[in-house]
Amino acid sequence: MNAPPPWAASGGQQSHPIAQNGDVVRARQLVRTLAQQSKLSLVDQTKLITAASELARNTMVYGGGGELQAGLVQREDRLGVAAVFHDSGPGIPDVDLALTDGWTSGGGLGLGLSGARRLVDEFFLDTEPGRGTTVTIIKWAR
Repeated sequence: MNAPPPWAASGGQQSHPIAQNGDVVRARQLVRTLAQQSKLSLVDQTKLITAASELARNTMVYGGGGELQAGLVQREDRLGVAAVFHDSGPGIPDVDLALTDGWTSGGGLGLGLSGARRLVDEFFLDTEPGRGTTVTIIKWAR
């Protein structure tokens, strides 16, 4: 995804650093608040929050810290939540392996990128060794 998410004009987006455990908690809280505002079902809220938690932790642990940009998004008459996790870390050398179901480099929630991808409606991964990683997720209200 080269273009930014379709941020809803009324909400815009919020940015938060992700450098320590408390930042992961704050990222999860922000995504929860946005999920409630977008009227996601409780099940979809849980899926989005779980994916965001995994990605925030990955940003901190494997990317050396970074930033979350999250906000309400709109496409035609649909409202949803987008979260963009960006780091300037080492990047992912083997994207296919990283997206393999069940693969984990250890220590996370055990979801890995493939688990996070399954929990959301849209998933975009932009990474290159030496350049860092950006993961964008979107969950749409039904």
